[in-house]
Amino acid sequence: MRSLKVLHQSGLIRPSRPDQLVRSGRAIRTLGVAAGPVWAGARKDGDALCLVDELGELTFHQMDRRTNALARSLAERGIGPDSLVALLARDHRGAVETMVAAGKLGARLMPMNTGFAGPQLAEVAAREGVDALVYDEEFSETLAAARLPETVRRFLAWTDGERSGEGSAVPTLEQLIRDADDRPLPPPARPGPLVMLTSGTGGTPKAAPRAVGNPLAVAQLLDRIPLRAGECTVIGAPLFHGTGLSQFIMTLSLGSTGVVRRRFDPEALLGQIERYRATTLVLVPTMLHRILDLDRKVLDSYDTSSLRIILVAGAPLTPELGNRATEVFGDVIHNMYGSTEVSVATVALPEDWKAAPGTVGRPPVGSRIALFDREGQQITEPGVTGRIFVESVLAFKGYTDGRTRETIGSMLGCGDLGHLDAEGRLFIDGREDDMIVSGGENVYPAEIENLLADHEAIREAAVIGVPDEEFGQRLKVYVVPVEGASLDEDGVRSYVKARLARHKVPRDVVFLGELPRNSTGKLARNRLL
Repeated sequence: MRSLKVLHQSGLIRPSRPDQLVRSGRAIRTLGVAAGPVWAGARKDGDALCLVDELGELTFHQMDRRTNALARSLAERGIGPDSLVALLARDHRGAVETMVAAGKLGARLMPMNTGFAGPQLAEVAAREGVDALVYDEEFSETLAAARLPETVRRFLAWTDGERSGEGSAVPTLEQLIRDADDRPLPPPARPGPLVMLTSGTGGTPKAAPRAVGNPLAVAQLLDRIPLRAGECTVIGAPLFHGTGLSQFIMTLSLGSTGVVRRRFDPEALLGQIERYRATTLVLVPTMLHRILDLDRKVLDSYDTSSLRIILVAGAPLTPELGNRATEVFGDVIHNMYGSTEVSVATVALPEDWKAAPGTVGRPPVGSRIALFDREGQQITEPGVTGRIFVESVLAFKGYTDGRTRETIGSMLGCGDLGHLDAEGRLFIDGREDDMIVSGGENVYPAEIENLLADHEAIREAAVIGVPDEEFGQRLKVYVVPVEGASLDEDGVRSYVKARLARHKVPRDVVFLGELPRNSTGKLARNRLL
């Protein structure tokens, strides 16, 4: 009942048109989470704007017809329900049309990280049994280095020269669409799942199939993120990442407009918000940082008053960064925590952030969180750090290799450490494997990193543990100073010593121009060693 209320508030269902919910539910169960909403949207209001990219605008009707044609062409080339289609592309219509066409065929679709090197691409493609690869021309060298078997069919989603791609040995998606019938296809026997890859920060990315058969499950994504039907969402987070993809799918499901760009450009993004009167902006924290680093005159020159939601996820949002964003954009910050395996676990609303900067909030409908110690005993006392476990209707069923994450009862481990405050709001203290034990004391890097981010001369910081003969591990901090700031090692140590316990003061201080991060903005601590 609560899920139905959430869907009603979002405008996804209306009491006067229960048939629309039935139709949408049937489409999702038959075609999957990408193709189903496009099919339903084309029949509900085909002239509504579906997608905006650097090539222009597409309505739901146009998206539906173009993906019919693409699906037929792919089927003629041997792509079907048993196929795995890998997508190595930036954010543009070709990427979206590949997702939708795969759904119409019942094929599995695996978005791949655009930051992959050749060996990573080769390893994942071989392990998962990729049948076809849709890629942007800019990744041709990566593909050459991967040396994929000739049996893997190849298609170009975006070309850097002439967009027609005439004369190329590899067919372009535009050619496939142009040369095929765009009438509806027979529905597949079952929907092909999305196969999401983990970030791989702890090693080789793992593959986690995701399928949503119950349309009520989307209420989990809407309960604490007040998206509304018929609006506009600008998506800065990449579509190969769970944050960007989940919010794009929600945008499609609501019959709203999704605006994407191939590469993140902070000022261009502000222009998109103004032009399309976007109500929602989806980012990872590093993108928010780059927007706020623009000159204030530039920020003020764009009308962003239409924004109701800035959804930040994918990496920790520091109190300092979230507070800066609130000062510029108002009380619109929604800080989401989740993972590839559990989907959304918690969301901090603007009122949560205002009361407790740094929190990731509370769980939505269909989700439950709990903290456990190393012995598996639940922690209920506020302020005590424990391992985070989540029960979710959107949780995955296991990796493609048959493994899964640690479970306690019906709850799935996230691999993160966190604590609750007295009001039940969750805070992330770091990854389990990032915890540092120095002189017998547990140290969580996030606490020190957030403190240093508040320093007026520090842009950001990262803390790791390094071997020490006396203490087992000692703290080493990497600091990115604000341009032109005057700061030395003793100043960093003194700042921490005045505010935290002695065992949390870093022994080693290193200054960098920037911290190493992966393509979704997550800190790559292994590259700091």
